Amino acid sequence: MRHLLVAAASLMLGACAAPLPQPDPRQAWVELYTPAVNLLMADRLDRKYWPDGRYFQVSPGAHELEARFQFEAGRGGIGMDRDSTRITCDIRVRYDDFAAGQRYRLEADSMGLTVRAWLYDSQRNPLVEGEVTRCGPF
Repeated sequence: MRHLLVAAASLMLGACAAPLPQPDPRQAWVELYTPAVNLLMADRLDRKYWPDGRYFQVSPGAHELEARFQFEAGRGGIGMDRDSTRITCDIRVRYDDFAAGQRYRLEADSMGLTVRAWLYDSQRNPLVEGEVTRCGPF
């Protein structure tokens, strides 16, 4: 289990070292956000591996985004205690109207063992709720 946490932390530190690319104005940009105690990483775009876990950049139109969300779950919903477990969830978001030059935000969070994710537009209007496809201590 510790190897998984070390690998995830290494990926995050490596990702932080490289600057984000400039958004292409002909595409839509999707940033990912979760509270700092959690981890949310881009995983797949239209069922194909996405190479950078920090964002998605998509052509206008319909797309399916898949992200990986990790959080600590402890007894009684109190995380970071001695008996906590790292939970990983796969989240899928389908949205039909990505627009060129627009910025979007995929957010995920947990309350106890309940995970929710939403895709927002640049004015913070909720567009679609993400679907949690699986969760577990893997």
